[in-house]
Amino acid sequence: MTFVVPFDGSALAEAALVRASQFSAVLEERVLAVVVVPDGNERYARERGWAEPDEAFDMSEVVGSLHEQVTDLAPNVDFRHETVDKRAPTGAVTNRLKRVAREVDASMVFVGSENAGRMVTGLGSVGSSVAAADAYDVVIVRNRAPANVAELRNATDHDAGRGKPDFY
Repeated sequence: MTFVVPFDGSALAEAALVRASQFSAVLEERVLAVVVVPDGNERYARERGWAEPDEAFDMSEVVGSLHEQVTDLAPNVDFRHETVDKRAPTGAVTNRLKRVAREVDASMVFVGSENAGRMVTGLGSVGSSVAAADAYDVVIVRNRAPANVAELRNATDHDAGRGKPDFY
C-alpha cells in the first residue's frame, strides 16, 4: 500500500506531503508525491509559480524544481511526474492522479486544498475531484502548519526509542 500526495508545490501541497510523511513514519507505508504537468502550458506553469512571467516553459526545469522541493521537504518520499496534453482540462489532471492512485494501490491520498473538505462535490478543483474517489481514504489538509520536517524527524527519533507503552 502507498500514501499518494498530489503535489503542485503550493504551501498546502507541502503540508500534505509532511502529513503523509508523519503517517508513514508511524504506519510504515511508502509515500509517493505525484506531479501532473500539462506539457508546454506556460500559463498553467506560471499560475502555479513553476515559471517566471518572462521565461519559456521547460518541462525538465519544472519537474526538476518540484522534485527538489519534494526531496528537501521529505527525503524518503518517492517522486513521480506525469504529463497531460498542453490544453488538457482540469479533469484530465484529476483523472491522471486517480489513475496513479489506482496503479500504486493507494491506501490513502493526502490532498492539500483550501476547499476540498468543505464540499467534495460541485467544485472544479483537482483536490475536490481526487477527494471524491472512493477507492482510497482521503486526508484533506487545509492547514499549512506545522510544515516543518525537522519537527517530524525529532518526534520520530524520540518515539522510536521508547518501545511499547506499559499497558501492552
